[in-house]
Amino acid sequence: MGKPRPAPLQERDITRQIAREYYKEFDQLIESDIIIVGAGPSGLLCAHDLAAMGFRTLIVEQSLALGGGFWHGGYLMNKATICAPANEILEEIGVPCKKVKECEGMFIVDPPHATGALITAAYRAGAKVLNLTKVVDLILRRDGVLEGVVVNNTTAEMAGHDIIHVDPIALESKIVVDATGHDAIVVDLLHKRNLYKAVPGNGAMWVARSEEDVMEGTGEVYPNCFVIGLAVSAVHGTPRMGPAFGSMLLSGRYGAELIKKKLKQE
Repeated sequence: MGKPRPAPLQERDITRQIAREYYKEFDQLIESDIIIVGAGPSGLLCAHDLAAMGFRTLIVEQSLALGGGFWHGGYLMNKATICAPANEILEEIGVPCKKVKECEGMFIVDPPHATGALITAAYRAGAKVLNLTKVVDLILRRDGVLEGVVVNNTTAEMAGHDIIHVDPIALESKIVVDATGHDAIVVDLLHKRNLYKAVPGNGAMWVARSEEDVMEGTGEVYPNCFVIGLAVSAVHGTPRMGPAFGSMLLSGRYGAELIKKKLKQE
């Protein structure tokens, strides 16, 4: 094999094709079946499952990178623990899970590998992504019926409205999923509109209890608003779990199943 020769791309063509593709796709994102706010492990897996079922699924992520806190384990050590049976989900998408013999039900994974695989799986299933996009409000019609989110560019929001005043835009959907972790942004916005109780935030760490409570609380907390992953703990004030991501995956999968049942009226 000789030295590869890169094709001679023109600057104007690069700019033109990026803009054309972006706005062509963006037009399709204005209306979705489901908007998932937050691209951590629960949001990515929920998006994967729903898109694979054939639902128009959009992930809205305020950061540049997808993956949330799953890129590394605790204290910047890039190993994380997974409880059974969540290992089966990762093994399904090609992520090796090492069983810890001395700890029943515990597996160790490489978070960068797992996060990359979850992102790939979500895209392959057909989920769409708007990153660097911050949810700043909700679409609430009639008597508080939730029908989408109001978003703005994250960098404009970071600059502050006194520096850059940019009006947000609206994205409509049948279902909004709060997968925003500790912040529970969607539910907090419902609270600010006097439609839901205040978000208490996570309690102190208690991993086993926390993972059980996440599964117990996963579901619809307000008409058309589902909560999955660590946002469940924030909304219900249950314990945090630290670098243990099993229930994040299990909650994302279970949440997708509940949403499917609602949309198909099963």
